Amino acid sequence: MMCKEIEAKLKVDSLQEVERKLTEIGAEYLTEQLQRDCYFDDRQRSLIETDRCLRLRRQSSAGSEKFFLTYKGAKESDKFKKRQEIETEVDNAVMTERLLIELGYEKAMTFEKKRRLWRLGECNIVLDQLPLLDCFVEIEGPDAERIVDVQQRLELAHLPHIGQSYALLMEQKLNQLGRKKREIFLGGSGKKL
Repeated sequence: MMCKEIEAKLKVDSLQEVERKLTEIGAEYLTEQLQRDCYFDDRQRSLIETDRCLRLRRQSSAGSEKFFLTYKGAKESDKFKKRQEIETEVDNAVMTERLLIELGYEKAMTFEKKRRLWRLGECNIVLDQLPLLDCFVEIEGPDAERIVDVQQRLELAHLPHIGQSYALLMEQKLNQLGRKKREIFLGGSGKKL
C-alpha cells in the first residue's frame, strides 16, 4: 500500500483522560496491539538522520501476529506530519530481515510500544505508550481540517504537534541517556522479532 500519511502527534501526560474523552464523544474502540518495530539503516545512519525509516514491524493483537515492511519518506513542510508511506504485509519476517541485511542495511534500533486504536469519523486515533518516551496520541486523517476537528473535540488543541518520528525521538533519548544498547522493550520482554 502506498499513501500519504497525514497526522498530528501529541505528547500527553496520561492516556486515561484521552480514552474517557474518546468514549464521551462517541469514538469507536477498535483494538489493542503490541508492536515491535525494528528499524534498519545503512552504516552512515542516513535514514534515521533524515527522519526517514525502513521498518520491519511485528504486530500482535488478539492472539494473532502479522508482519509489515514499511518505508516512510522525508516529511513535507507542513504544520502536520505529512509524508509518503509505502507498506506491505510480509509472511516471513526472518527472510525479510535477511534480505534487508543482504542489501546492505543493518539493524539500527528495535523498540516496542503498546497501541490502542480508536476511530472517529474518517480519522484514526491511536494512543501509544513507549518505553523511555511515555504517552502519545496520534490523529491520522484524510486532511488537516478533520484532524484539527478531532484534536479540538478531544480538548487537545493546546498541545504542540510533534513532527519527529518515534525512531528519531527514541534515538535522541538514547543519545541523551548515553545508552549504547538500541533494543528497548516494554516490561523487560526480550523475545526476538
